[in-house]
Amino acid sequence: MTDNVNVALQTSATTPPWRDTARTPEERADALIREMTLPEKLAQLVGVWVGASDEGGDVAPHQHDMEEPPDLDSLLPHGLGQLTRPFGTAPVDPALGALSLARSQQRIAAANRFGIPALAHEECLAGFAAWGATAYPVPLSWGATFDPGLIRRMAEAIGRDMRAVGVHQGLAPVLDVVRDARWGRVEETIGEDPYLVGTVGTAYVQGLEAAGIVATLKHFAGYSASRAGRNLAPVGMGARERADVILAPFEMAVREGRPRSVMHAYTDTDGVPSAADESLLTGLLRDTWGFDGTVVADYFGISFLKLLHGVAGDWAEAAGLALAAGVDVELPTVKTFGEPLLRAVESGAVPEALVDRALRRVLVQKAQLGLLDPDWDPVPVALSGARLDDPDALRGTVGLDTDANRALAREIAEQAVVLLRNDGVLPLRRPGRIALIGPTADTPTSVLGCYAFPVHVGSQHPEVPLGIELPTLRQALAAEFPGSEIWTAAGATVDGTDTTGFAEAVEAARASDVVVLALGDRAGLFGRGTSGEGCDAESLELPGVQQRLLETLLDTGKPVVLVLLAGRPYALGRAVAEAAGIVQAFFPGEAGTEAVAGVLSGRVNPSGRLPVSVPARPGVQPSTYLAARLAGPSEVSSTDPTPAFGFGHGLSYTTFTWSNLRVEQHTAPTDGAFALDFTLRNSGPREGAETVQLYLHDPVASVVQPVQRLIGYRRIALAPNEETRVRITVPADLASFTGRDGRRIVEPGALELRLAASSTDVRLTATVRLEGPTRTVDHTRRLHADFTLGRAAR
Repeated sequence: MTDNVNVALQTSATTPPWRDTARTPEERADALIREMTLPEKLAQLVGVWVGASDEGGDVAPHQHDMEEPPDLDSLLPHGLGQLTRPFGTAPVDPALGALSLARSQQRIAAANRFGIPALAHEECLAGFAAWGATAYPVPLSWGATFDPGLIRRMAEAIGRDMRAVGVHQGLAPVLDVVRDARWGRVEETIGEDPYLVGTVGTAYVQGLEAAGIVATLKHFAGYSASRAGRNLAPVGMGARERADVILAPFEMAVREGRPRSVMHAYTDTDGVPSAADESLLTGLLRDTWGFDGTVVADYFGISFLKLLHGVAGDWAEAAGLALAAGVDVELPTVKTFGEPLLRAVESGAVPEALVDRALRRVLVQKAQLGLLDPDWDPVPVALSGARLDDPDALRGTVGLDTDANRALAREIAEQAVVLLRNDGVLPLRRPGRIALIGPTADTPTSVLGCYAFPVHVGSQHPEVPLGIELPTLRQALAAEFPGSEIWTAAGATVDGTDTTGFAEAVEAARASDVVVLALGDRAGLFGRGTSGEGCDAESLELPGVQQRLLETLLDTGKPVVLVLLAGRPYALGRAVAEAAGIVQAFFPGEAGTEAVAGVLSGRVNPSGRLPVSVPARPGVQPSTYLAARLAGPSEVSSTDPTPAFGFGHGLSYTTFTWSNLRVEQHTAPTDGAFALDFTLRNSGPREGAETVQLYLHDPVASVVQPVQRLIGYRRIALAPNEETRVRITVPADLASFTGRDGRRIVEPGALELRLAASSTDVRLTATVRLEGPTRTVDHTRRLHADFTLGRAAR
């Protein structure tokens, strides 16, 4: 295969300048652009949605609702920019999918006169979205770990698997900050705090990029702030909220993660769609932050400028608006950037210089990926040395769910499980009979989010095996408690209204020593689930009759341990005060039930912390901990948004003592820093991890500020009776915010630095003051407090 492609790539006896690896990627791209016709240029700016062949043949265009599939034979002579989701469209054996992609890349390169292959992209929100690939916990669980280093390791593992089979770009991470938990895509986010989202998301970018995969930040920007938590609804936030909450994680990831791609959001903010917002995609992202990668369209997002937003009268106008704003690549398939854009450029309606600008970014990226190199080989690492003429012999030879991957998925799940409440019943001590009740108790996919392959694609192919092991909670409990009798009853479905199963559930509960009640969500797409894209909720009451089932079982008087396998937080009613224990797991992935079982038995000491608040009442959205004083409870409103469990909350089977706070200096200039330290001691009976959370409270500012906001954190593991001295340096830059004139400033005045176990559990407080003139800062400001650990003074 390689020899054939290399022959096709030779255009002359002399190596063309775009093949010369001694030149910079920019020089190679410029040389190629000078030789290309307009149709050849536009071909590099589009993708085609395809599915790999399960027999190892060429990919085939994907049939979908939005567009008719294009004719590849007519497209390929001009070239092709991207292949959309060859592995993530239908179940395909990984080895045969890799062979299919390699053969298709050979065909693409041979068909165009410059021998340029396509860039292949895939979803990788909670793992490589391919049949048989590891299903890691969803991003909301990443946030619950408060452990960026762990998430970087996961991203690097995902990236290695993707590169091994020939994929170049991953459409992750999601850096949207939760503003309303009714939104269906909460499971895809990292949490409700921009600093947590930024640090964990940046770690994911670093891991993916380290593996050679182009990371794609999404959705830029404001998608999660839609009105009423509805998917694709308009966004009505002000410029300050956008700057200080929504944009902050993207800014951090661009600076520190160095991603090579960004995806625009579907939504409009104050009437301007992101796909047509030049001030956002060019002015801020490129000119201010210095991003130099590609901006890709969210699927059909350019078409939506005409279809949904009504800011374009035809496809050509939509293409021109997006191109001028800074969108470089149309995904998932060719539509507006094809014939409509060709006609617009030829007529002079759209300058060809805008096409060249986007094209240069695309070709620079392809040069960086080695796709323009003279020795480029379509055969990926996973097939190196294999016989490619015998597809049947290849089947089953490429594994994407290795033992190492599963161990990593388990480690993340164990760190992500959050113990919300414990009256002392946990860990369970050899119960004779466990009544395992609930709609998520015996369903394998209850641990998966909507972008996990078995849910996202596999649900459309029920005849195909899941491809990975997904032990149910029943199976995990049976393995964890081999001496216990386990009686299982569903009681109800996730979102149904039938209560006839309650009687069996009550009978099982009354005959048991303890009830483990498994409630939560069913992930799906566009209304086919209770959580996921297009599965928005009208309130945060548990779906269906689950709340009634919960209260019915509480009425039995038996100890009820509530286990939530869900994609968003829910109001839990009486369980907040009456359940014996509450364990929250946000779609914890393929090893999730084993992690939950380990927490119930005590094999795992829980250390997860809430990345989103758990509401006390189902109808108080939108509400997050990151709110101003007026957003709190008051005598002039009949609703109370106080959470049942606040952001950052999580219990352990051990205890920690915080003491001996020392502040080195109580004043600092507005360009200075504060230093403080305290002693953290594991005062309990077993090893455990505490997450030290640092919050800033600014009591008086020139614009309204949240009551407090997270500015740093550190997860610290300690053995029983072990203690450490935690030293924190806090730059004044962390007190900055967007002022009245739109510039980011650091103001003089009093501040509180709150050292806390959660947003509702402050342990130590340092009162400090910034002095000197108000200082303007920009995107080069310091973003982090520095945590160091040392020996505690005796």
